[in-house]
Amino acid sequence: SGLPESIIAAACARSGQRVLHVDSRNYYGGNWASFSFSGLLSWIKENQEKTDINDECEDWRKLILENEEVISLSKKVKTIQHVEDFCFVDQDSAEDVEEAGALPKLPGFGASGAEGVAQESEKECPPVECALQVAESSEPEKATGTEPASATEGKDTEVTSENECSQSTALGESTLELGKTEAAPSEISVQEPKKITYSQIVREGRRFNIDLVSKLLYSRGLLIDLLIKSNVSRYAEFKNATRILAFRGGKVEQVPCSRADVFNSRQLTMVEKRMLMKFLTFCLDYEQHPDEYQDYENSSFAQFLSTRKLTPSLQHFILHSIAMVSETDCSALEGLQATKKFLQCLGRYGNTPFLFPLYGQGEIPQCFCRLCAVFGGIYCLRHSVQCLVVDKESGRCKAIVDHFGQRISANYFIVEDSYLSESICTNVSYRQISRAVLITDQSVLNTDSEQQVSILTVPPVDLGKPAVCIIELCSSTMTCMKDTYLVHLTCPSTKTAREDLEPVVQKLFNLNTEKETENEELEKPRVLWAVYFNMRDSSGINKNSYDGLPSNVYVCSGPDAALGNDCAVKQAEAIFQEMFPAEEFCPPPPNPEDIIYDEDEIAEETGLSNSPE
Repeated sequence: SGLPESIIAAACARSGQRVLHVDSRNYYGGNWASFSFSGLLSWIKENQEKTDINDECEDWRKLILENEEVISLSKKVKTIQHVEDFCFVDQDSAEDVEEAGALPKLPGFGASGAEGVAQESEKECPPVECALQVAESSEPEKATGTEPASATEGKDTEVTSENECSQSTALGESTLELGKTEAAPSEISVQEPKKITYSQIVREGRRFNIDLVSKLLYSRGLLIDLLIKSNVSRYAEFKNATRILAFRGGKVEQVPCSRADVFNSRQLTMVEKRMLMKFLTFCLDYEQHPDEYQDYENSSFAQFLSTRKLTPSLQHFILHSIAMVSETDCSALEGLQATKKFLQCLGRYGNTPFLFPLYGQGEIPQCFCRLCAVFGGIYCLRHSVQCLVVDKESGRCKAIVDHFGQRISANYFIVEDSYLSESICTNVSYRQISRAVLITDQSVLNTDSEQQVSILTVPPVDLGKPAVCIIELCSSTMTCMKDTYLVHLTCPSTKTAREDLEPVVQKLFNLNTEKETENEELEKPRVLWAVYFNMRDSSGINKNSYDGLPSNVYVCSGPDAALGNDCAVKQAEAIFQEMFPAEEFCPPPPNPEDIIYDEDEIAEETGLSNSPE
């Protein structure tokens, strides 16, 4: 029940298909899931032990006819490797501590105050002006960033042309507050953080919602558009990412993004501000000036930037914190496209291009599962599938056999890559993602506001290694307890996750226990607990790479290493359109007020009638 499968299930149910969605795990989301602290400890134990699933019914082979053959599915989860967890606080006092009872969620999943990403206003600023139109002379107000994007219920209006302009945006009146220009926060003296013990973390474990995959939602990305179009946004709440950070010269700095940020920045000289604004303006309509970049089509984006009269600090900001691309592997054209995407997303919901779902990324697959269930989909967790039943003559899959020995027939079958056996995946070459999750006692960049959602790209430590993307979440995202931060680190794997990511962790954080901490380490945030693991990246694999897979069986990939969710949405839409080319993909649900009921049909179905007879 990962994100692509859940989107497909919702789209199929919405178009009137009968959907059965089963998952062998006991939780929604697969590798897209979010866990409480105790839930994550159980997940770690499960993946370290690598236990096999032995719930096979011996009689299921009797259900296979002579003109049929079976394709057995995998009974081992092999998508997670090299799981290592570490505790840097005293654990002695936590032996007998139990997790506190379940906490009620804030309004969500259809509650009246949880509009999430609501529909857009009738008139929305064009991308160029949204990114750059704030007056230079205006005194920016400081946004607290502590309220979710849906905290204030706004007017529901329709999405129309982006060439029209208005004061309100897609989140109604709430965006007027969230979208205020945030002045560059002044750094404050480091205060002594509150002492957090392991027993407190365990006791407050349900306040944590720890994602297996770390992503953000681009405000003009495919997932946001789908959430609005399908009205799934009503099931979730979102919070703006409040700042973009950069790591340069051993220090963490805030990156100015919008026009107001640039002209209020104390890090840049006036000449640098003009240079940056000129380049960002060019990037927004670079297609109109092909003569300026065509000579660099075979050059890297970093080489292209070096020719644009930009200072080294500006080149660093653009490469690592705005375009967020590789220094060596990204072409000039790809870098311009990434920069334009970043700039187009500015100003839609706030001062950065990104949104984060409250309670974690794992909420998004569940929201689409809810839409599927609303339109008649059936869900079964802890329900594994033994095999696919294939007709020898047609080569099409006819049915599945589950672990109870039941045979279930269907026309189409969607399976996640990890369920396929090794015999099917012999020609498939997988990439890996290195992941780390840290619980820390303070932010990587302390400011006047503690409630910050930050994204930081750390350049490669050594030549040839990938950059590391860091997302730091505060307690107002409902992903960690008060006075702590949840830090996600992600990069494409070259070795084990710990080998890839620990050098970056050591640069930014204090890994010593409280007794071992030296004076020079006091300024760094202290890591209280950490886990490292490698996750399989099965994105971008052609269906033809799988051996002997029937034409009506479609494979969904797990999470990819990208920051956004476009890959999952594209894959879901492509599979749905291949199955049902005449159907609309996730159309808006009907308004209950517009539904016209036929009284005669209702009477026939219920056996009741209004007539005297």
